[in-house]
Amino acid sequence: MKKLKITALLAVLAFSPIYAGVVSVENNPIVKAIADAITWKSESIDVGNIPQGKPKAIRFEFTNTTKKPIVIENVAPSCGCTTADYTKTPILPGKKGFVEASYNAAAAGAFMKTVNVTTSDSKTPKTLSFKGTVVAS
Repeated sequence: MKKLKITALLAVLAFSPIYAGVVSVENNPIVKAIADAITWKSESIDVGNIPQGKPKAIRFEFTNTTKKPIVIENVAPSCGCTTADYTKTPILPGKKGFVEASYNAAAAGAFMKTVNVTTSDSKTPKTLSFKGTVVAS
């Protein structure tokens, strides 16, 4: 009986790659609808050199490409050195919204920060990033 269970398990494992490709992700309309809900102008911004001691605002813009209003539910910067602002009203279909991160450029040197954005369209946060170098004054 034990050999039969092991054989059955091996048979299932042997044939599992065949079933893995049954549903194509590339042409799946559900996956495409989620991916196309918001079109970001840029998801990563290089701000270059910025002066030490002066906060830097980084603006991420997007367009609602769905047929229903989208609400930004949460914006979470990766650290306490970054604050965030965003479009607080529902973004209507075809309209633009924004997420703005303000980075406190206190310490000299290179930096890379992220902001996670959750919308009413997708509970999976979208990660936006920005980088640059703080130059001592």
